[in-house]
Amino acid sequence: MGNAFKKIRYQVYILESELLQSYRYKKLINASLYLVTSSTKNLLKTVESALQGGLTLVQYRKKDVDDIIRLEMAQKLSELCHKYDALFIVNDRADIALEVNADGVHLGQQDIPISLARRILGPNKIIGRSTTNPQEMAKAIAEKADYIGVGPVYATPTKPDKQAAGLDYVKYAAQHSPIPWFAIGGIDEHNVTELIASGATQVALVRAIMEADNPQKRTAKLLKKLKG
Repeated sequence: MGNAFKKIRYQVYILESELLQSYRYKKLINASLYLVTSSTKNLLKTVESALQGGLTLVQYRKKDVDDIIRLEMAQKLSELCHKYDALFIVNDRADIALEVNADGVHLGQQDIPISLARRILGPNKIIGRSTTNPQEMAKAIAEKADYIGVGPVYATPTKPDKQAAGLDYVKYAAQHSPIPWFAIGGIDEHNVTELIASGATQVALVRAIMEADNPQKRTAKLLKKLKG
């Protein structure tokens, strides 16, 4: 009886895990807008305002603080995003993502391998990878990334050392990527229409929302454009 119960409990656990993985992936596919945070005095207030505008995907990016501070803010953001039924991703740090029950991690080209992040986080979390060209895209797909960033499309102070990939890479991704991809880099309410015309259906941005006077209205406006 004991062994039978354990077997049933394990099967229920597997089913719950698979359902959670499917739920996260469906939300990822349906997320037209992806907010990547930047330094601001009112980070939580800004993110919550964007969530109230319909945002469903947030990445916490903060490289210039101690781990304790980063962990504390990641925990607060994780709770905030889940309150609004939004996905929460941590930049770079799979260990912090695991600790705060984030929905996944986003990795740059110089970060840990996707396979290692998968071992840390398990099979049900989302793992994304930044890419700047078709070769990096192909590698990320082969390594089983759940999604990729495509860019920077335009020059951006967020990535001052990166040359803009331009719309050609966006068009390439639209034709060749079999997994979700987000155009990123210098995107705002003025050039998003150009991206849509080039095949983008999902975009990630920073300043357009983080520096907006009214993040809620800006988010709603961008979502309206992206969803047609």
